[in-house]
Amino acid sequence: MTGRWSAAVARGAAAALLALLLPLTGCADPGRPAPDRAGIQRLLDARARALLARDEPGYLAALDPALVPAARTEFERLAPVPLADWSYRVTGVERTGPGRATARAELGYRIKGYDSGPVTGTRILDLADRDGRWYVTADRPTDGAPQQLWQQGAVRAVTGGQSLVLGVGQSPERLEEIAAAADRAVPAASGAWPSPWAGRIVVLVPASTDAMGRLLGAPASAYRGIAAVTTGEAGGGPKAPADRIIVNPEAYAGLGDFGRRFVLTHETTHVATRARTTAATPLWLSEGFADWAAYRGTGRTPTAAAPELAREIRAGTVPAALPDDKDFAFGGDADALARAYEGGWLACAMIADRWGAAELTAFYGAVGAHPGRAGAVEKALNDVLGITPEDFTARWRTYLTERLG
Repeated sequence: MTGRWSAAVARGAAAALLALLLPLTGCADPGRPAPDRAGIQRLLDARARALLARDEPGYLAALDPALVPAARTEFERLAPVPLADWSYRVTGVERTGPGRATARAELGYRIKGYDSGPVTGTRILDLADRDGRWYVTADRPTDGAPQQLWQQGAVRAVTGGQSLVLGVGQSPERLEEIAAAADRAVPAASGAWPSPWAGRIVVLVPASTDAMGRLLGAPASAYRGIAAVTTGEAGGGPKAPADRIIVNPEAYAGLGDFGRRFVLTHETTHVATRARTTAATPLWLSEGFADWAAYRGTGRTPTAAAPELAREIRAGTVPAALPDDKDFAFGGDADALARAYEGGWLACAMIADRWGAAELTAFYGAVGAHPGRAGAVEKALNDVLGITPEDFTARWRTYLTERLG
């Protein structure tokens, strides 16, 4: 059945959900235990099924009347999102007062055709006893947890050939332009990273930099001037949380065509390499490889692509060592951050130039396969490139001077 459910079906679904509340009923006795965990799990399972079936009465049936308007808004905002799955897993229940309880649950959702694993987040659900029946009175993320895009406003969706772009507060034209750029980024990333990956991306475009910060659960000040970031779990397999590319609409709008293509290819490369990027992978390698993939085939000269590092080298200052992870921190010295990215890119470019692109990807994979950070780069340098860390650093310093001096 497609389209709107008939009134009879909707009433039936709502009645079925209400029936699941029976195990939670009883007198509002201050000494009565909290609603049982299995009963709440059944309630939330039914609510998830109602959302996937677009059954609004069923979705709202277990809610306190005061929560219904906000939940109805969320239901409407989720309509453009092609959900493949929506589920809750109750992790704990405690009584908080006479006729009141709080449950913790992990919410997970997957987008149809894009996510092999779910996006997850912890929810806090407050429950109250109303005339012998438990109702959900509040449904909120844990303190400091990232927001979901639909919690920020009405969602507009644009489907590209290899991308899905979801935006809030954005024009259709802007979202279509981002989808077109994302569709070009996917094959560019695949060309640089020949190992199998999903070959499709989900891009989120919030209304502002402040809204971007809320999606990331971080201060917006850390991302001003950053055109896009990628979220995901390093070393993730098929069941790992799904990646999302989040665009900063203000910084992205200030870029030209080249800059927009570069940013989306860089971030898409992070998605492509995610399964081989682990705690053993230093940021100079992961960020440098993503930049190498984005610059690959563009004809961009080193001096044009690495202006901050070129300025330092022409002034007689050549970095003594490869960039450290802390050099990539957002919100600090913008010039130092630029030099860190440029140095990582030129390290990867040097490997591709002197050893070959296949050896660069093999080196990346070998580093990520190491059980920990300590010794990972050293072993991969020896096994893949046949070189010591000291020799690699010396060659990199020479390469910087040759390309930027």
